[in-house]
Amino acid sequence: MDKGLLTQALSGSWEQTRSARDALVEQGAAVVGAVLDVLCDEQSPVEWTVSADVLCRIGEPALLPLADAAVAADSPEVERRVGWALGRLEVGDQGVYAPLLDHPHPAVRGTALFAFQTRGEAAVGFVDRLIPLLGDPEPDVRQRAVATFQAIGTAAVPELRGVRRSPAPGPRVRAGALEALAAAAGPAALDAGDQNAWRRLTRIRLLAEVPEGMHLCGSWYAVRTADQAAVLDAFDLADPEPVTLRTGAAAWNHDHHDWQRTRPHSGCSRVFVSPALEGWTLVFGDSSEHRHRIDEAEDPDEALNQVVRQRCADLSRRFGAAQWHGMSCGDGWTAWCIAEAGEVVRQYDAYDAEEHGDRGPAHPAESGYLLPHQDGFPEGAFDGVSASDTEAFTARYHQVKEELRIPDTCYANDIAARLSVDPAALGANTRIEGCGVLALTACGREHGHPAGALPV
Repeated sequence: MDKGLLTQALSGSWEQTRSARDALVEQGAAVVGAVLDVLCDEQSPVEWTVSADVLCRIGEPALLPLADAAVAADSPEVERRVGWALGRLEVGDQGVYAPLLDHPHPAVRGTALFAFQTRGEAAVGFVDRLIPLLGDPEPDVRQRAVATFQAIGTAAVPELRGVRRSPAPGPRVRAGALEALAAAAGPAALDAGDQNAWRRLTRIRLLAEVPEGMHLCGSWYAVRTADQAAVLDAFDLADPEPVTLRTGAAAWNHDHHDWQRTRPHSGCSRVFVSPALEGWTLVFGDSSEHRHRIDEAEDPDEALNQVVRQRCADLSRRFGAAQWHGMSCGDGWTAWCIAEAGEVVRQYDAYDAEEHGDRGPAHPAESGYLLPHQDGFPEGAFDGVSASDTEAFTARYHQVKEELRIPDTCYANDIAARLSVDPAALGANTRIEGCGVLALTACGREHGHPAGALPV
């Protein structure tokens, strides 16, 4: 087929090209080469998703040509396009991907794994072909293999346990199987020997761990006490398992960002309770009662405010002082609640302040800052500067800020730094007592730890 005519037929919007795409799919293998040339041409006026759609719908006849194109790709963009199409072919039997698991090119092996990953538990019949990829020489392929077993879930546990009990697959595959077990079914899937090995490694790492700043996305409580047992009791937590700060932080971020929620209550089954940090104990994660109360409320935002106020008041009545802090890594949301001696003295939410006003008078910890909902720049400060011109906009921002002495904007971690502990600023000089624990909520005691491998 002439490339010029093909380009003309496929140029246009998704709706405008629908009939042309349908006609090409009907021709099948005969047009694969020509459509693939268009897909790989970064200068083509054809939107790449249009040509990719044709190849995906043609299915198996496009499999090997796409694999060859992945090997020959001369740019990251072409490799991305080809890999996207290769992993999403409409085929009746995903087994057609099995030969690609042994392909010499890592991008092809990884894409083949993705095709099995999208099948979820239905890919369990190919576990024996997938296991060797857990020891692949390429780290990205190994991680894709773990993700594939996570998608398959508990159905893969017997085979993975068999790998762990046998020295035959080799140490790299056996190590990958351990990670895959945790990813597929959680810590409960590990046998006694593996659990003891994990605990021994944790104890070794705890002896020399240097605290590192945490990635903050979600909410946490800060309680003025070093009595971890009392904090566990206050939050109705049980079965504490000692962990490093690295493991605890990873668990919190994993559970908060687990959008798939492949297991019941995976977002409210466990909590990370820190060691005492500068005399404060931090609690990361959602308890069962409060998480469900918020989720089931007609107004979840207002329910969150009420839950936070009540818990902070109760905690401060028991421990003298308590705070709640919240931040998002995806947008500008930030919030905090401060309680002392059983009373909430300040509550602030960046997304709530304009409509409902501040809840309580300004706190001394906010002194010298702008609050996130406040704009300290005068009208017209950025006239003549396009927001799309990042360099010019940034230069004007700093110029006006310096000339007018506009304060910095504060966020929850700034308030935490002044009142208790900023988790993002943990470091070698942070004073630590004891060790952190992962503990189960009421939901966790019923359903177990969420699936997912965690670093030690």
